[in-house]
Amino acid sequence: MKIGIIGAENSHTAAIAKVLNVDRLVKGFSVDYVWGETPEDAKTAAKVGQIPNIVEKPREMLGKIDALIVDHRHPRFHLKAATPFIKAGIPSFIDKPFCYRAEEGREFLKLAKKHGAPVTSFSILIHQRSFLNFVKKLETVGDVLAGETWGPCDLKSPWGGIFFYGIHQVDMVLKAFGYNVKKVLVTKNGNGATGQLMYPDGKIVTMHLIKEGKPGFGIGAIGTEKAIHQKLVMDKVQYLTGVKTFCKMFKTGEEPESAEEMLMPVKVLDALKRSVQSGLIEKV
Repeated sequence: MKIGIIGAENSHTAAIAKVLNVDRLVKGFSVDYVWGETPEDAKTAAKVGQIPNIVEKPREMLGKIDALIVDHRHPRFHLKAATPFIKAGIPSFIDKPFCYRAEEGREFLKLAKKHGAPVTSFSILIHQRSFLNFVKKLETVGDVLAGETWGPCDLKSPWGGIFFYGIHQVDMVLKAFGYNVKKVLVTKNGNGATGQLMYPDGKIVTMHLIKEGKPGFGIGAIGTEKAIHQKLVMDKVQYLTGVKTFCKMFKTGEEPESAEEMLMPVKVLDALKRSVQSGLIEKV
């Protein structure tokens, strides 16, 4: 299957193409086309990922590709870029965050379903072996009383503020602790912020959003039986499981994430962004 990528300013474009074109770790798939926000972005990604064709306009890929990846840094550009392709029934992986507004995402998914175009979106962190091991260990802590995650994030990022890197922690929290977050609160500190995700059972999961330094990513939980903490060690080829996941969807049409699993992280991020601005607890 021939894949086209829209967006090259993100390092993920070259990394995905390297897995498929250079290392050839997933048979039957290749990245054949790329469009970049600038010619330089496109050339760099094409060189690193051995992508043979650079297009001047994304629509030039229509009729030439079997699957699409959209990889802008700012999520507000994702769905508009993908729309002509899903109308043509082309399966698409939308890099995280899926979109910038949940309602826009819901309408997009309805359109995709109408045209028979499978869609998925996720952070690769939830596919790392160390994260999956943590989720399995959660069964040993008893009832979860509280949780935490940590990782880099800049509330003033030009690519959507908390959306840009906050999605990694939000995706981890929802996968590990549940999707029924009701309220959030962001408290700024001297080096970033903390984001509290509040559940209806009283559980609070605290995200440590670190602006300066190299904290890596991690996750922890406190239960009635014991506490566990896990620094996330990235897989040897950190993009491989994620690439295999969306390539399987490209081939079979079976979506690995439900609509709510894609939309809920966006709803939580939107509430977090509102809390950054207001300093108050905001409903999801």
